[in-house]
Amino acid sequence: MTILTVVIAADPPPRLDKALARDVPEGASLSRTRLAKLIAEGAVAVNGVETRDPKAKIAEGDKITVAVPEAVDYDVLPQDIPLDIVYEDDDLIVVNKPAGMVVHPAPGSPSGTLVNALLHHFGGNLSGIGGEKRPGIVHRIDKDTSGLLVVAKSDRAHHGLAKQFEKHTARRAYLAVVHGVLDKADPRLMGTKGVSAGVQGEVTITSGLGRHKTDRQRQAVYFEGQGRHAITHARVLETFGTPPTLSLVECRLETGRTHQIRVHMAHAGHALVGDPVYGGRRKVSAKALSDAGLAAVQAFDRQALHAAELGFVHPGTEEGMLFEAPLPADMAELIAALQG
Repeated sequence: MTILTVVIAADPPPRLDKALARDVPEGASLSRTRLAKLIAEGAVAVNGVETRDPKAKIAEGDKITVAVPEAVDYDVLPQDIPLDIVYEDDDLIVVNKPAGMVVHPAPGSPSGTLVNALLHHFGGNLSGIGGEKRPGIVHRIDKDTSGLLVVAKSDRAHHGLAKQFEKHTARRAYLAVVHGVLDKADPRLMGTKGVSAGVQGEVTITSGLGRHKTDRQRQAVYFEGQGRHAITHARVLETFGTPPTLSLVECRLETGRTHQIRVHMAHAGHALVGDPVYGGRRKVSAKALSDAGLAAVQAFDRQALHAAELGFVHPGTEEGMLFEAPLPADMAELIAALQG
């Protein structure tokens, strides 16, 4: 148990949780979420009095003590699963996740996940994150999406990275193979609600995203203030077929919501090739593609989506970092067949 003492500085927010989050030393590596949990557990005292109310009134000069327990072991088993490590230091690790791997254990996927693999790789060499010795999952990508993920190894790194994703300052660019061609001259596309012309040839899709009203496994587009705000910028890199019937698109996320690219592209009428949830039953014209290209599209058994670029400011060194991951073999082969 570590006892941390914080004296509230001038002009504090009027409530305990916000004032404590502002004034707790950076070196304490306590995120706002972790502090809220400690308040609820009775580990915080204001001027010597235990306080569990996060909205308790706070004034300049108040003395707050926080009893921070040692991190406990994480109740997930390490597994010796190969990892494609792009970068690693004492604070974080960047991995290139293969398609088919779930990020975090869940009832339907209790093992074989990225977290299981990371726990084995770290070999217990983790500082506490949220009170547990575990990898800090800052963001996720779908099971059948490949590409780059950054994972924190300490609460300090987790807190710093989470802030960047929350403020949408982290760079995330994906490559997708989609049906049709995004064209700002297309009146159907530009007449679709939430779709607008972006800069440098981009098309921007803006909406709310939330759970589908009848299918809880899906996400859906909403407007009029419903759902969580989501923005995707997309631009065409290459087209395939005669006439063009498929395209390679770069999708840049301004926000990061569940299934965001898949839902937004389907909403715009350009669902991802192979997407079993949002792709519908759209068929590719046999006349537009070569036999090899058509066969490759029909055989592709996941959404054709890859997290190709990831950029952020290192939470320890404050150095700007940018990583790139090449296309996985299945997407590279799909594109080669379409080009042929």
